[in-house]
Amino acid sequence: MINWLSMPPLTALRAFAALADTGSTSAAGEALNVSHAAISQQIKALEAHMGVSLVDRSGRELSLTREGRDLADALRAGFGSIARTIESLTGADADRPLQITTTPSFAAHWLMPRLSDFRQAHPDIDIMIDPTPQVTRLEPGGLDIAIRYGTGHWPGLDAHLLFRSPIVAVAAPDLVRDRQVSEPADLIGLPWLQEYGTNEASDWLRKRGVCKDREGGLTQVPGNLLLDGLRNGYGVAVTVHDWVCQDIAAGRLLELFRDEGEAGYYIVTRPGPLRPNARAFAAWLRRQAALATGMK
Repeated sequence: MINWLSMPPLTALRAFAALADTGSTSAAGEALNVSHAAISQQIKALEAHMGVSLVDRSGRELSLTREGRDLADALRAGFGSIARTIESLTGADADRPLQITTTPSFAAHWLMPRLSDFRQAHPDIDIMIDPTPQVTRLEPGGLDIAIRYGTGHWPGLDAHLLFRSPIVAVAAPDLVRDRQVSEPADLIGLPWLQEYGTNEASDWLRKRGVCKDREGGLTQVPGNLLLDGLRNGYGVAVTVHDWVCQDIAAGRLLELFRDEGEAGYYIVTRPGPLRPNARAFAAWLRRQAALATGMK
C-alpha cells in the first residue's frame, strides 16, 4: 500500500517531470503555463522533501543527477500510464487503431485466413496485429487484446476461452522412417524445430523426464514457417493440434504423442470495459471460434 502522507506534492512532481522532458526551467514553465521561477521553486521544494539533489546546477546548463534520472524515468512511466488511462476512460483514444497481439502461428493459421470477414463487417476499424511469441504487457492506451495459449490463468488480467486444442509432437513420415518411437526419449536423436522465441520443445521433453540434450540439434524458425519445415522433414516439433490436424489426416505428418490437457487459446484483456472497437473484435473472435468448432 502506498504511504500517501510521505508522497511529495503532485505539483512539484509535475514541475520536475516537465523539466526532465524539456531540459530547462523556461521550457518547463511554458509547458505548464507557469513562470520559470515557479518551476525552480517547486523543484527545490521537491529536493527538500526528498532529501536528495535531483538537479546538478554546477554547470552553465541544468542536468539531472543520478537520483534525478531515476525519478524522471519513474514519473514518465507513471504519468504516461495515467494519461493513457484517462484517454481510454474518456473515449479520447476512440480513433486510434485496434491493437492485437498474438503468436505468429495463431496469426498465420487461424486469424489471417478469417480476417477479411471482420474487415467486411467493420471497414471503419483500423487494426494493428503484432505477431510475436513474447508475452506483451497490456496497458491502457496500448494493446487492446492478446490471444494467448495456456490454461487461462494470467494474474491481473481477464481471460475468456476461445477454443481448446491439444498439444502434439509431430514429424514427417520420412524423418521417423523405421525408428521405434514408443516414448519421448526415442526422439532425442532426431532434429527438432521450434517456433522462434519459445522453449516448447525443451519444456515438453523436460516435463516428460527427458533431460538429455537433443542429439539432432534444434532449429528455430518464425511460427508461420514451422509447418513448412515439418512437411519437408526438417525436424520434430511440438505444436498445437489444430495447426497440423489436416496434415495428420492427409498422412503428411505423423502424430507421435498427444497431450489433451486443459490448454487452449484465450482472449486476454485488462479488467474493465473494452473500447467499442475491441469489444466488436472480441465478439467476432468468439463467433469465428464457434463456427470453426461446429465444422469439426
